[in-house]
Amino acid sequence: MSAPASTSRQSGAADRRPSLSHRLAERGIDRTLWLMAPGLLFIIVLFVYPFTYGLNLSLHPQEGGTFAAYKAFFTDPSMRGWESLWITLKLSLPAALINVIVSIPLAYKMRGNFRGKRTLTTLLVVPITLGTVLTAEGLLNFFGPRGWFNRFLDLFGIGPLQLVQNYWGVLWSLIISGFPFAFLLIMSYLSGIDPTLESAAKTLGADWKQRFRRVTLPLLAPGLATTFCLTFVLAFSVFPSAILVGDPSGSTRVIAYVAYNAWGQKFDYPLASASAIIMGIAEMIVIAVVLMLRSTMYKGSTGGKG
Repeated sequence: MSAPASTSRQSGAADRRPSLSHRLAERGIDRTLWLMAPGLLFIIVLFVYPFTYGLNLSLHPQEGGTFAAYKAFFTDPSMRGWESLWITLKLSLPAALINVIVSIPLAYKMRGNFRGKRTLTTLLVVPITLGTVLTAEGLLNFFGPRGWFNRFLDLFGIGPLQLVQNYWGVLWSLIISGFPFAFLLIMSYLSGIDPTLESAAKTLGADWKQRFRRVTLPLLAPGLATTFCLTFVLAFSVFPSAILVGDPSGSTRVIAYVAYNAWGQKFDYPLASASAIIMGIAEMIVIAVVLMLRSTMYKGSTGGKG
């Protein structure tokens, strides 16, 4: 075979080789990846940079070693670190659990069509628009020592009951502000579960309790775990409620308030950063435990739009 013919065939094979952009596209790398740029920039600017800056700041305390700020959080009597962490968990875990449990039957009922459904749904999510301050004001006016509730009890010679400026006032505030998120998320998951599955169970003689326990709940369980995590994070970061309707120097001395004191009163920025990092670690531990339990639940399609 002549050399010119061989060279010609090699040149033709090289011309048929896919271009670099085509080879990258086969690996999922193409121009559409630029659509991720705004989201990545958002994460870097509003999460990665603040987190790394705060972590670095917490490791450079005003005095002591590298971890002196973390040690001070747990050992300094004025910080009451362990107590604040326990109080925050004691508020956020019940609030998240109550919101999830209460939302399940309401969201389950909302799957059907009935008169006034839109109005009822709107009323259930109204607390989203109120904000923490307005919610706190409403609780003070209703459950305060001279609020409507205690005035009503006074007609029967009961009270007054101390329902605000303590643990219960903050818990009520967290439930009211967190319920709409739990309700909307669970309703979204329920809407994605194929209703024909329940219909099939009904034709086999299962009543509504059996259908819910053996069909709907296993499919919904992973969504419930996710909803719990989101509502827990929302409640764990409690700060305004702990001051407005709680007792920040006592029963509602939450970890966010401790971090604020370190920053705004002691002007100890490494200690404040360490408090925030510990707060994040505690959240991640709880979320990791819930997600581990989630992995033991139903492993099929979770359904839902959430």
